Amino acid sequence: MAAMDATDRKILTLLQENAAQPVAEIARKVGLSVTPCWRRIQRLEETGVIRKRVALLDPQKIGVGMSVFVAVRTDQHNADWLQNFATMISDMPEVVEFYRMSGEVDYLLRVVVADMAAYDAFYRTLIGKVQLTDVSSSFAMEEIKFTTALPVDGAMAD
Repeated sequence: MAAMDATDRKILTLLQENAAQPVAEIARKVGLSVTPCWRRIQRLEETGVIRKRVALLDPQKIGVGMSVFVAVRTDQHNADWLQNFATMISDMPEVVEFYRMSGEVDYLLRVVVADMAAYDAFYRTLIGKVQLTDVSSSFAMEEIKFTTALPVDGAMAD
């Protein structure tokens, strides 16, 4: 994608704050008319800069208020094992983030569940489906900062 200009970055910032706001409102805030603003948003979607627009839910209000960071180590480092593991993890709705890591931990998961019993059930399913060397869980005691907004100021500047 060509470098984004300041207007593109403003549009992205506004969409990250509220993706449901009308294009006319975004256009007004960035100093464009509706049609050119809409074209920019469409281009940002077509080029994959905007991956999707979603609603962010309150985990407490829907009963999955416990966040657990699960560090996984394995002695299996081959493509077949990784494919099987990735498929298994992708099919587990409790896993909301999944990363392959460098360093001591091979994979890091963020899991959201209702409570300790729900996490225990998740854990038993996890260890029952794939060969792992070590699984270490850390329970978030307090969410101090959470955002899905990426820093766009200075990103791919013109």
